[in-house]
Amino acid sequence: MTSTRQTLADPAFSDAEGRAEPLRYLNLFRLVLAGLFLVAGPALNLGGDSPTIFFGASFAYLAAVLILGFPDAERLLGRSRLITLQVLVDVTLLTLIMWASGGYRSGMPILILIALAGAGLVGQGRMVLFYAAYATLAVLLENAFRLLSGRATVDFFTVGITCIGFFAIAQVARLLALRALANEDLARQRGADLASQLRLNRQIIQDMQDGVLVVGDGGVVRRFNPQAVALLGAGLREGGRLVDFAPALERELRRRTEQGDSAHSLRADASGKMLLARFLPAGEANETLVYLEDFDRIHNQIQQAKLAALGRLTASIAHEIRNPLASVYQAAELLLDEKRSEMQARLIRIIGNNAQRIDRLVADVLALGRRDEALPEALPLESFVGEFLDEFALTDGLGNPGVVVNRVPPGLEMAMDRTHLRQILWNLVGNARRHCSGGPGAVKIDAALRDDGRVALDVSDDGPGIPEGLRTQVFEPFFTTHSKGTGLGLYISRELAEANGAVLELCATASPGLPGAHFRLIGRVKP
Repeated sequence: MTSTRQTLADPAFSDAEGRAEPLRYLNLFRLVLAGLFLVAGPALNLGGDSPTIFFGASFAYLAAVLILGFPDAERLLGRSRLITLQVLVDVTLLTLIMWASGGYRSGMPILILIALAGAGLVGQGRMVLFYAAYATLAVLLENAFRLLSGRATVDFFTVGITCIGFFAIAQVARLLALRALANEDLARQRGADLASQLRLNRQIIQDMQDGVLVVGDGGVVRRFNPQAVALLGAGLREGGRLVDFAPALERELRRRTEQGDSAHSLRADASGKMLLARFLPAGEANETLVYLEDFDRIHNQIQQAKLAALGRLTASIAHEIRNPLASVYQAAELLLDEKRSEMQARLIRIIGNNAQRIDRLVADVLALGRRDEALPEALPLESFVGEFLDEFALTDGLGNPGVVVNRVPPGLEMAMDRTHLRQILWNLVGNARRHCSGGPGAVKIDAALRDDGRVALDVSDDGPGIPEGLRTQVFEPFFTTHSKGTGLGLYISRELAEANGAVLELCATASPGLPGAHFRLIGRVKP
């Protein structure tokens, strides 16, 4: 289907529509003129030389107007042919009426001029010159026949001036029609462009993350977008007073009016959110444009920028730490080969343990720097978890082989980066193994397909769990309750999960009847 924009911009469409309305008015003029000839012709001193020809031509004119004015005539003949036929009928019958009414002095040349002007408005190309030539020939012949028949005539010079006027009026009318069509087409295009721009602006305002309000005199809300409703937590209504929906914002608006402040922070009355409000003139008299930004979102953006800078800094430091750390390792190994006392052995163990701790910290920091390098793939969870547990048992040791139970059903997949999922499981299972009771099935790994089409991977233990006062801090960097922990494991796990479009969360309890910790990783099925 052709779009409205294309239709309006089509030159053929514009020209056809531009000629249709003048043609309707011209037909109405013809109809009134033919009726006037029949009803009031004698009263206007018309038809005095030949009443029979006058009334015959008047009836013929009325009949032609009625026949050629029907829509079927345009459909059968085409608009251009119909216009040509109508003009020829006009000139021919008006010339006959002029012959029957005393010639040039009857005023018929003026009506022919009007008909040619109308033809110039609705005609096309050089046809308007043909219409003027035909009218000129008809008027000159009428005056010539009148001269040959001995009737009263008009000076041929006067008739010639009138004929020149035929050409001039037809051409001028045509040029004016072209200019009007061009301006009308330009106005249509500008209107379509403006409508498109307005739709685009409206869509942008509707979808933008900031709230936008236009407030008029007396704090009356003129317009607003959905985000403004979400941020303020109030049901805004156009035409309502701002003080009824957001008193705090209304107070800031009044203070801005009095003191000239352009921006201020406030807490929304209904939603309780901390907002940054900016006030600008709306471009119209006494209207103010209000932008609302979520302070929490701004804070998170600042925090992310700080963390990104911190990540780059710590990655650089980590690389530098590893160089002297290697020397410490080497020195500790050399000390092992020397004859040593029990105190030396203890000091060597201290060196080794702390060097390993620093190495784990460096590894965690470097893993944080690789957060944005995620390459998600559909991983079969049952086999992946099984392989992970085999590797974990060889590296860290599980003690009792039945401590960690893999209860992931076959057939489930999760879209994750292989390395990232391995590190997330390593941190979760390591924490669970450290705090669990150590009995069979103390740590459980489960998975299930959720109703929303995502996959949930659970790691739970039967340990003492996480105290209520610490639950909000477990994902903070460098927070740890273990003397040898780095405090980055859960923080990095959550960052890696978000890098893969997943969510890592701490659930209320491990399972009914058990107080242990319960972590859940929720991810997509397909990349």
